[in-house]
Amino acid sequence: MNEYNFYGWQTADIRSAQGLTPHECYALLMQIWCAETCAPRMRAQWSEDNRTKGQCSITAFLMQDLFGGEVYGIPLGDGNYHCFNRVGTCVFDLTSAQFGSKVLNYADGVPQSRDAHFAKEEKRQRYELLRYALLERIGAPDGAESKR
Repeated sequence: MNEYNFYGWQTADIRSAQGLTPHECYALLMQIWCAETCAPRMRAQWSEDNRTKGQCSITAFLMQDLFGGEVYGIPLGDGNYHCFNRVGTCVFDLTSAQFGSKVLNYADGVPQSRDAHFAKEEKRQRYELLRYALLERIGAPDGAESKR
């Protein structure tokens, strides 16, 4: 079994300006994701065994900061979207494990707006918390160069 439990791990061969790959980001985020960074409506389902639960949008926008590209969302049927990243032909979803064996259709992705997502103050704060923790782990200054 591979150590990377995310959609697109086999082809996520891009690098950030800091030299990171999505695989390295995933390994670091597995140490950072917590109930505090989880979407409030999903916190009751968050656990150490399902660290990716409720982390999709803040993670996808953070990966956009590092790798560029676009954030897309898969409609979940309840008015919400599950966010993932597309950088050129590279498609990856660091938080796909929260769905277990359910297969998502990444071809159905709809472009997502950072402004619309971060209009919710709690989401912007969770993003900032996750961003700060990741940048601290990689030793990047707070204003680290991004591809956004």
